[in-house]
This record gives sequence, C-alpha cells and structure tokens, in this order.
Amino acid sequence: MDKIQAAIAKARADREQAGGRAKAQRIVSRVLEKGEHTSPSQLVKVDRETVWNSLSSFKPVPKQLARQRIVTFGNQNQSKPEAVAFGKLRTKILHQMRTNGWRRLAITSPGDGCGKSTVVLNLAFAIARQPELHSVVAEIDMRQPSLAKTLGLHGGAGFSDVMNGDADFGDIAMCPRQNLAFGLNYSRTENPAELLQSSSIVPVLSQIESRYDPDLMIFDLPPLLDSDDAMSFIDQVDCVLLVAAAGKTSLREIDVCEQELSAQTNVLGVVLNKCRYVDDDYN
Repeated sequence: MDKIQAAIAKARADREQAGGRAKAQRIVSRVLEKGEHTSPSQLVKVDRETVWNSLSSFKPVPKQLARQRIVTFGNQNQSKPEAVAFGKLRTKILHQMRTNGWRRLAITSPGDGCGKSTVVLNLAFAIARQPELHSVVAEIDMRQPSLAKTLGLHGGAGFSDVMNGDADFGDIAMCPRQNLAFGLNYSRTENPAELLQSSSIVPVLSQIESRYDPDLMIFDLPPLLDSDDAMSFIDQVDCVLLVAAAGKTSLREIDVCEQELSAQTNVLGVVLNKCRYVDDDYN
C-alpha cells in the first residue's frame, strides 16, 4: 500500500508540470496493474480522482450546444421546461438503477431521427451536475456517429478502436467536466455488428469499470430496427431506455422494440421526444 501511495503522489506531482498528464496516466496504470495485494475499495478511495484527472479535457462552446438542443449544460437554462424535464428523467433513472444495483444504461430508438443522441448528451450533462457521480458515455453507434460533431470535436482514434484493442480508453477519452468522460467516434466503422459481437468487448468494458470506477456508463446505441448492431451489444448492459419520436415512431415499432429488448435486458421505459403539442396540465 505504501508503494501505491508513493506512486499516486508522484503522479499528482508530475501532472502539475508541463506535459505531466500523460505521465500521470502511465504511472497510475502501472500501479493498478501491480496492485494485487490491494483491495478494489482501497484503490478507489486513493486513486479515482487521480485517474480521472489524467484524462484529456475540453471546454464545450455553449452556443454550439444550444444550436444542437443541449439544454442541460450550464446554469442559465436550468429553469427552462426542457431542462426540468431532463432533470426529472435523470432522477427517475438514477433511482431505478440504484435500487437494482445497475451501472450500465443503453439508450436506443426504433429508427433514426428520433433524437436519441440528443437525449444521451442532455442526460449525461444533467447527471454530471451532481459532482459526486462519475459517468462514462460510450458511443456505440458506429455507422452514423454524431456525438463528436454535436460537441464540436475532431479526432482520430475513437471508442471503436478501444473495443477492438487498438487504443486505450485513457488515450481517447474527452472530459468536459472532471466527472464526465466521453468515448467518441469520429468516423464510421466497418462491420460494426461483427465488432460488437466480438469476445474482446467483455474485457474492454470490465477494464474501464475497474480502472475508472464510473458510477454510471451510458451507451449511445444505434437504432434498433435499422440493423442488428444494437441487439449485438444489448446483452452487455443492465437496462435500456427507448427514445421514440412523436409523429414519426409508430406504436407497432415501439411494441416490437420493447419485446425484443425485454428478451435480452431490462427496459426502463420509453421517452417520447419531439412532442410539440402537450397540454399545459400534462406532467
């Protein structure tokens, strides 16, 4: 334990120097790999802050997010009805997941254009407003990745490279806040269904959970009815939220999706998005 504490202290000192971020991450990785005599709970108490601080950070542009209907970032929008709605959704989801001991949440939709990625981002920023909660958002929609564009980011290696073993999550993660990390994709991935069914997925996700100890992992899945990508991954999560679009998604599509999802995992419920005509008394 003394060696681990010494290594963590050295990592913190290195991070304060120019270029210290990458070095701190390497030191912490070596500590975690050699911590066979230390319990996971001890490691979490000592190093979670250091591990998360070693990740790359970025500052979202409020106007960019506003154009993309991301209303839960910043303080100026929190009294707006749409921000309040996401706050209620956050509370319901966290309560349900805590009650059941769940940590992995998938969000999908029957088809494209339902706004599931917008829901993912709004929910993630709403949860990040609670500083004691650490969340990882992983983009599993590899045919039409959109999160990076919405956030105004550009890059090379993405979360698909992490899943196939070509990159480490710590090298590609981007943090808009110290308790929120994104694993994004910047381009389309070939044969995503095959990758999502690969045996490498289980150890990759387990390693992320072991190293970064997120309270919640949110997965932005592809639309359920457009391909078999989502169903290839759905058994890796504890629960799923279905996003439907008013005037676009049919009741039959919702019914089919609920049946398919409930056969593989727990269905939290359905979010009705893009509903423009709601009575003032509707809760």
